[in-house]
Amino acid sequence: MDLKVNVGGIDKIARILVGAILLILAIMGTGTPWTWIGILPLITGLAGRCPAYSLLGINTCGIKK
Repeated sequence: MDLKVNVGGIDKIARILVGAILLILAIMGTGTPWTWIGILPLITGLAGRCPAYSLLGINTCGIKK
């Protein structure tokens, strides 16, 4: 399995923002139980790596292989 960075730029920022917002809603109790799913985009955004992107061969970081 490829452990290289495959998330970058706007994609990374969007994942972090969406994940943080969803987690804040979950912690405050104002969202549904599904808002806890925000942990996934937050982690993938912070790590810069998305396992689903690896499986699909997607790379948004702009670094050539």
